[in-house]
Amino acid sequence: MAVPFRRTSKTKKRMRRTHLKKEVGALTSCPKCGEKIRPHRACTKCGYYKDTQVIKKNEEE
Repeated sequence: MAVPFRRTSKTKKRMRRTHLKKEVGALTSCPKCGEKIRPHRACTKCGYYKDTQVIKKNEEE
C-alpha cells in the first residue's frame, strides 16, 4: 500500500480546499411586503405564499 513520503504542508492542504466553502443562498423579495425570503417558501413576515395566506400573523406587528 502506498504511503506518502512527506507530510502535506498546511499551504498545499489549504490550496486544495479553497473551493470547499459555503455560499450564500439565493434570496428573492416577497411580492406582498418586500421582505427578503428564500425562493419557494412562505414569507415569515406577512405569512403569504403565491398570493395565498398560509401562516396567520398578528396585525399588531
